[in-house]
Amino acid sequence: MQDYGFQRDAMVRRQIAARGVHDARVLDAMRRVPRERFVDEEMRDFAYEDSPLPIAAGQTISQPFIVARMVEIAQVAPGDRALEIGTGSGYAAAVLAEIAAHVCTIERHPQLADTARRRFEELGYRNIEVRTGDGTRGWPDPAPFDAIIATAGGPDVPDALRQQLAVGGRLVIPIGESLHHQRLVRVVRTDEFRFEQDALEHVAFVPLIGTYGWAEDGSRPMPAPPPATPRDRDDAPVHSLAATIARAAEPLPDFHDVAFGALFDRFGDARVILLGEASHGTSEFYRARDAITRRLVEHHGVRIVAAEADWPDMAVVDRHVRHRPRREDAEPPFTRFPTWMWRNREFEALIAWLHAFNGPRDMKDRAGLFGLDLYSMGRSIRAVIDYLERVDPGLAETARARYGCLMPWIGEPQEYGRLALSSGHAFCEKGAVEVLVELLKKRLEHVASDATGDDVAGHAGWFDATQNARLVRNSEKYYRTMYYGAAESWNQRDRHMFETLQHLLDAGGPEAKAVVWAHNSHIGDARHTDMGMRGELNLGQLCRQAWGARAATIGFGTHAGTVAAASDWDEPMQVMAVRPSLEDSYERAFHDATRERNGVPRFLLDLRPAGDAAVREALQTPRTERFIGVVYRPETERASHYARAVLPAQFDAYAWFDDTTAVDALPTQARPGVPDTYPFGL
Repeated sequence: MQDYGFQRDAMVRRQIAARGVHDARVLDAMRRVPRERFVDEEMRDFAYEDSPLPIAAGQTISQPFIVARMVEIAQVAPGDRALEIGTGSGYAAAVLAEIAAHVCTIERHPQLADTARRRFEELGYRNIEVRTGDGTRGWPDPAPFDAIIATAGGPDVPDALRQQLAVGGRLVIPIGESLHHQRLVRVVRTDEFRFEQDALEHVAFVPLIGTYGWAEDGSRPMPAPPPATPRDRDDAPVHSLAATIARAAEPLPDFHDVAFGALFDRFGDARVILLGEASHGTSEFYRARDAITRRLVEHHGVRIVAAEADWPDMAVVDRHVRHRPRREDAEPPFTRFPTWMWRNREFEALIAWLHAFNGPRDMKDRAGLFGLDLYSMGRSIRAVIDYLERVDPGLAETARARYGCLMPWIGEPQEYGRLALSSGHAFCEKGAVEVLVELLKKRLEHVASDATGDDVAGHAGWFDATQNARLVRNSEKYYRTMYYGAAESWNQRDRHMFETLQHLLDAGGPEAKAVVWAHNSHIGDARHTDMGMRGELNLGQLCRQAWGARAATIGFGTHAGTVAAASDWDEPMQVMAVRPSLEDSYERAFHDATRERNGVPRFLLDLRPAGDAAVREALQTPRTERFIGVVYRPETERASHYARAVLPAQFDAYAWFDDTTAVDALPTQARPGVPDTYPFGL
């Protein structure tokens, strides 16, 4: 028999080491595995060519360099348990077996699996186990694995493979929109819930065919239906996820029933209670948060109601709510897209209730409304200058000059960010910072000069102006970071919301409490969603890190109905049909639970560690979760509105409304018969 040792050594030196593969264990493994034994006899003279080679069933044996590269990226080490997806000839599995303690390899073609198994036996590999099956589903029984390598390219990373990684485990897989052109990706499992993902070089592999890969015809298959409910030895059904949820669910009464709010008394001792929403335009979410907020204000001493809204807009409404004089030059609130998010009858009901609640109380005991968001750069600049003209005309002139840098961009602030990026200089940052610093330095002087009334912060004018100055500074940075990537700008926005909430609580004193209205994507702990994997943080995560168990996060969800949304940014609002939730989603499990409860349409699920252990455990497996913002695109719903999450790690509780309706949006013009002093009557 011909000796291929010389060719093998030359292959390692010229094709692999010279291209940057330096792991000594990988290079040694490549020298030991006889590649000529993994191709048909007539192809053996080409075994050490720098290219893939054809094998049976229309498949290929991978180029030697890419095998070595993937094994190195996967950081395979002695003692590891490894899984290979796509056995093919068996060559890559043999390379893995030279390093790892045990290798499991899956091949969908029985012919290839049988041939590879015979080769392993002939070559003496006793630490390789072969099976025929769908590689996109992985191999659950011997999992978890320290390393997983897929030698075929899929449209994305199958979650089944992620979940079969050990903590610290590495998955290497080619993914891409094309059947034959992909990018190599490495996924590292950093803890029970979190994964880090890196995109590496471009590659070209045969398609990964299977349930979570490509279909045989080259299309993307729909997810497989959930398995039938298993049965025990007595032929009694084992409890399904829906049944487990149904057993732990607490039915929610009517919104106007005092018992509705009372169900949330369990969170009354928290310093911050964050109330979410699965969309920005669903009536039931607003009405539920209204009822909960009234309970927290009336019975648990909450005096700060903060929302995912702009500070200047909410300040106009707050003046009405806390019976403070209206500013004659104030612009009407919530006239910027998306107007329906806060200008709706559901939120109007809370405003009216807070106004009545505050009426007989001293100013220091009144509950106020505050905006946490940062999209109001222009109005915030005006608010700062208006305040300074009243208390410090000299500084007002200075501030006007410093903010002058930003004024050309007020209408299109993203264009400022684009210019700052291209010039490599944040040319307006210095002025925005200096105005804030001057306000902070002159607090006592400005407070003494201001004749406005007190609020939760002690000094309405100065505190309001300072928050607007912070918003300008952070907004300037936000628009600059937009062009560095979605994670950077998202993080800047949520840090601003968190810092604003912190300032409100600090100003209110050590006993101050706040309730927050924001989207699920902002209040559910980002570390336990796809967001965390992308490097994004959020308000809920920051609150948990700051206040621990004294920060309570409550998510809201729905299966179907209608929603107020737009088809694109700045487009008109529409009442749109919400598509029924996807089969593999948390929402579908909750929908199925309503049927288990004989059609109970809404309920609360306590997800805290002290709650129902069975439901927490059942929900720990990551699933897709729906997020609808002010833009809803049902035609691309899976890609546009679903992300992976671990619900009981994300939220402390979850409020479910099976069928929901769109909010009742209010007009932006004055309504007949509404007093001019009323916020939405302006």
